[in-house]
Amino acid sequence: MTPTEVASADKYLTFSLGSELYGLEILRVSEIVGMLPVTRVPRLPEYVAGVVNLRGRIIPVVDIRLAFGLADASITERTCIIVVSVTREGGTMTTLGIIVDEVSDVLSLPDEAIEATPEFGTEVDTSFIKGVGRADERVVLLLDIDRVLSGAQLSVVEAAARAGSAREVEGEE
Repeated sequence: MTPTEVASADKYLTFSLGSELYGLEILRVSEIVGMLPVTRVPRLPEYVAGVVNLRGRIIPVVDIRLAFGLADASITERTCIIVVSVTREGGTMTTLGIIVDEVSDVLSLPDEAIEATPEFGTEVDTSFIKGVGRADERVVLLLDIDRVLSGAQLSVVEAAARAGSAREVEGEE
């Protein structure tokens, strides 16, 4: 690791979905942008919001609430898109945006402030949760961004980006 990576290894960008607080490793976050117009791509699962044109780059966008099975929420002035880098099986990187209700802050959580993910039985998949952080009186669910979506779901998201790029080239945007 570089000195910058070592210094940032325990830092998490926190965001909320409803009243729950989640965290992503800050090194996986490319940028945070306000809500942009999202172009819906037909025939994709509901959790794939569509694609956005981010300074000339077509980025697929996932509504993380729907991907988690949560109720849809109204878009507010605090709703934003967190652009993240996801490592696929085989080591290839994919860039995607996730829609969140609100970005909170960057927390520094040393190892002793992070506990293992609780067991909820074999019927519940919690592999996308790296651990549970304690920050003052708050609980932060720390996400493993590489596991939030399955390989099959990521393939669908990447297909949305390709479809969005093709539509833009054809002048349909």
